[in-house]
Order: sequence, then structure tokens, then C-alpha cells
Amino acid sequence: MPWAHEAPIPAEQVVDLLRRFRGQFDLEQDFVYGIFSPDESETVGGTGLHTRSGASSFEIGYWIRASRVGEGLCTEATAALTRVGFELCGAERIEIRVDPTNTASLAIRRKLGYVDEGTLRSVLHDPGGAPQQRDAVVFALLRRELAQSPAATAALEAFDAAGGKIF
Repeated sequence: MPWAHEAPIPAEQVVDLLRRFRGQFDLEQDFVYGIFSPDESETVGGTGLHTRSGASSFEIGYWIRASRVGEGLCTEATAALTRVGFELCGAERIEIRVDPTNTASLAIRRKLGYVDEGTLRSVLHDPGGAPQQRDAVVFALLRRELAQSPAATAALEAFDAAGGKIF
């Protein structure tokens, strides 16, 4: 994630980043979510439905704090966003792009039934933030495949901005 390579950053920059995320969300340009501990006292990761894949399509991105890896939090968030993308937003296709050396992320797509579509060469940022340094394996799920995928059974509660329950 290009924005994360300089972390930690001053609080003022975090506020600006969150305002940008919120503005993009409100304009339906990008949908970024936090992943929090059950009591909401700790940020443990982040995820999003990203619109960079094109019309009727989303890309799901995620990250998790190193101390929380292996707890299934990214799998749970990805399953929920898969359902939101298809059932609420009307997407026809959802992608996940993964560094081929990231075994934890590769496992998530397998658990949820995403299909391997191929490798894009030199499209991801390296750990230092330099663009187009690493490959990405592209996985996708199509709307017509959701019902047969493990993602379809993800427990989900969703609310609108006024607190009304959607799911």
C-alpha cells in the first residue's frame, strides 16, 4: 500500500488520510474500512472495495497488523466484502491481487473460492514504496459463482449511514 510505506506518520497526516478515504467513500470512488478488535479499542487492520478494476467490478485489498496474523480476520473481512460487493453494490466481478510470495494472502483466496486467473508482472509496490517492482497473482470471483463459494455463507451485518440495518 503506497500510503503505508512512511508509517508511522504524524497525527495530522493520519487525519488528512482518513478525510481523503471518507471523501472518496462518500463520492463512491473507493470504499476503505477499518478492521478493529471486538471492543473497538485497537485498529488491527484495514480493507477496502476498490474501484480501480473497472465498471461493475471491485478489487478487495486488505492488510493486518503483524501481531494479529493467523486469526482469520482478513479472511472474515474479505468474505464480508465479497458479499457486500455482489449483494449490495451489484458487482459482476471481484478481484484480489496477491504477491505470489505472500502465502497468508494466497490462503485467503483459496478459503473463499476465488479462481486463479494469472500473474501480472511488475505491478505492485516493493516494501520501500517503489512502484512496479513485484508481480501480482490475480484471483477473481464472478457474481454467478458466489452462491457456490464459501464466501456466500459469511456472517454479515451491514448498516447504512443512519444506522439502519441493511443485512
